[in-house]
Amino acid sequence: MSTATLTSNHSRDVQVAEIGKNTLILRSRTWDRLKFEVEYSRQRGTTANSYLIQADKKALIDPPGESFTEIYLEQLAQRLDFITLDYIVLSHVNPNRRATLQVLLSLVPQATLICSRPAANALKTAFPEFESPIQAMRSQDTLDLGQGHLLSFVTVPTPRWADGLCTYDSATKILYTDKLFGAHICEDTLFDEDWKGLDAERRYYFECLHAPQAKQVEVALDKISVLGARCYAPAHGPVVRYSLSRFTYDYRQWCQGQKSQELSVALLYASAYGNTAIMANAIAQGLIQNGVNVKSINCELADSAEINRIVETCDGLIIGSPTLGGHAPTQIQTALGIVLSVAAKTKLAGVFGSYGWSGEAIDLIESKLKDANYQLGFETIRVRFSPTPEILQQCQEAGAFFAQNLKKTKKLRSSRQIMTETHVDRTEQAVGRIVGSLCVVTTRDEETHKGVLTSWISQATFNPPGIMIAIANEQNAELMHHPGDKFVLNILKEGRNVRRYFSRHSTLGDNPFANLATKTADNGCLILNEALAYLECTVQNQLECGDRWLIYAVIDRGEVLENDGVTALEHRKSGSYY
Repeated sequence: MSTATLTSNHSRDVQVAEIGKNTLILRSRTWDRLKFEVEYSRQRGTTANSYLIQADKKALIDPPGESFTEIYLEQLAQRLDFITLDYIVLSHVNPNRRATLQVLLSLVPQATLICSRPAANALKTAFPEFESPIQAMRSQDTLDLGQGHLLSFVTVPTPRWADGLCTYDSATKILYTDKLFGAHICEDTLFDEDWKGLDAERRYYFECLHAPQAKQVEVALDKISVLGARCYAPAHGPVVRYSLSRFTYDYRQWCQGQKSQELSVALLYASAYGNTAIMANAIAQGLIQNGVNVKSINCELADSAEINRIVETCDGLIIGSPTLGGHAPTQIQTALGIVLSVAAKTKLAGVFGSYGWSGEAIDLIESKLKDANYQLGFETIRVRFSPTPEILQQCQEAGAFFAQNLKKTKKLRSSRQIMTETHVDRTEQAVGRIVGSLCVVTTRDEETHKGVLTSWISQATFNPPGIMIAIANEQNAELMHHPGDKFVLNILKEGRNVRRYFSRHSTLGDNPFANLATKTADNGCLILNEALAYLECTVQNQLECGDRWLIYAVIDRGEVLENDGVTALEHRKSGSYY
């Protein structure tokens, strides 16, 4: 086995090694986080693994994304005469990989592209100017490279990668698994000798990428189980040689674990350019991390019967859509129609989406659900073009918030089983008619500023002037528990969408103030410049009541920042939700 010399300064490089007969791996490596998506958030770097089989015919499997194009092609040129390359095998196609592929095809115009049928359609759309032949493979199709290297193909479509394709080489018994059995971690070690030390990275990778599509992953596991592979060669992380059986077992257990969760959410989406899909994945993480089974449905691939079945059996539903020509895609319109016709109105709902120049599809879905009396589990998320790291964090928080609301709803309904459903609904609707001023409460934890959105506030005393506020533990209650604790109550103005930067609960590490103008109050907490008014407060007493703490605080000083503004109010249809 020969390996490339490793650099000591941990700059990006390409590690090259022989992993089997006539077979090289080219690992494009970065010790930094490659890009912002939830799956990369552990920030231990990653590898983009590519493979080269040089038999009578030569096949290159999965060139990396554009982050590595230049250094990858430099290393490849040292080991391959480009005019001799016969095939480029693509396990899936995405915009990031297309950038490298475009340069590569200019160097090897004679090479045939090998991929699944959905990928072939995507390639023909992406590269209409290229004349390179494309050969679409189905399960059990083969490709003979000579010298015993007979490649067999297995299609493994999932909601996130509809064009998924695994490749098995009978000569080396290596299964090229693409997104299956990977991990985002960058090390010098090529194989999984210390596989127990990889458990946390492997589990996190699975939960980010595959937990929302556990059903389809189980189907893929069944398909590849008959191949007799002795080695997994994934797209990211170490090559799996020593823990193949255990890793396969773990995948099945993790899939079963997702299916056994008490609560489930149907996550329906379509994604024209991939942006809505990225948002869907971030929302899914918030749900999964809070113990909810996510049933991810790419509406462009699912049939109406499948959508109908999942929508009927789920506890909550979230719909994501791009806006194309001022409308939602036909598939989303169909899914929305199914939801409105078969989903019980007691199910919690959510809406999100991305758009280019307008966002009519998102507004349409939201209005249709509200008109049908569905309660929304988080404030609708609208993103223009690609989601930023801050937006993806917001999506993950929205998923977590949705999960908590779902659990509260289930607990509430379970505790009221002695009441009829009609009585429950009427009581909830009556309580929901209590109106509150929408505010942001800002607190300070040493040098860290925090803020949460709430409307559970009222004036409590005239002399001294004081307020009563109800807060939950996840709303920074620990910073407002004790007499003498300080906070600022920022009263929001109607017509300004300041609320989008804050959620109903606080997450460690959040910085909702990054995009807002602020100033520091005398008590050290932040004042929002866009607020209608603010009050600097000091806690006097607290009392634990049910699922909330009641905090009484006196007002030290305050100021109206805009005399002509109107206070933003929160109107609810039910007392069971915010």
